[in-house]
Amino acid sequence: MEAYLYYNLIMVNSVGIIDYGCGNLRSVFNAFRHIGADCKIVDNPKDLVFFSHLVLPGVGSYRKAMQYLQQHEFDYKIKKIVSDGTPLLGICLGMQLLGSRSSEGGETPGLDLIEADVDLLVCSEEDGHLKIPHVGFNTVHIDTRSRLFNGFGDSADFYFTHSYRMSCKNSLQAIGITSHGEKFASAVEHMNILGTQFHPEKSQQSGLKILSNFIGLKPC
Repeated sequence: MEAYLYYNLIMVNSVGIIDYGCGNLRSVFNAFRHIGADCKIVDNPKDLVFFSHLVLPGVGSYRKAMQYLQQHEFDYKIKKIVSDGTPLLGICLGMQLLGSRSSEGGETPGLDLIEADVDLLVCSEEDGHLKIPHVGFNTVHIDTRSRLFNGFGDSADFYFTHSYRMSCKNSLQAIGITSHGEKFASAVEHMNILGTQFHPEKSQQSGLKILSNFIGLKPC
């Protein structure tokens, strides 16, 4: 009902970047502006209804991020708006928050929009040259049916910086797979819910294309 009441006030192809105290907001904001998107940083959950697309960026602690979302009622509002069909893109920590739970900083429930677990990356002794956190460009192997990766081939390189990784219960929702000691979901997609473990805003032209594909998505 709420979505219907505000329908005529929603700005077409406008991007609301959610400020919950754990994001590299300015670089994400600048990347969307660079591709010509109308975007705004939003710190009031009541304002989320005015945007056609939402972005949940983030770096930092999973537990602290979820506590903030819950204390400020962002969690409820995000779930409500997503259930009405608004496309949502989680970036890095933002993607992990879409999952069911995380062991980072102690067992913590997530938004549970994607049925997935978030745990520490594991590198064996045989992977001694690899380090955690995983930082730098790495290859994403792509499910070419994905709308988020429309126009890409079966692989592309993107910029990562993270220590925890997502494992999807439904493998079809993992539209990007990357290896760093182990294979993990580096991008997810389920209807209007999408996420990238990598940072599109730091991934040059490939990253900008991801953001362009996202704002081209219609509500489900």
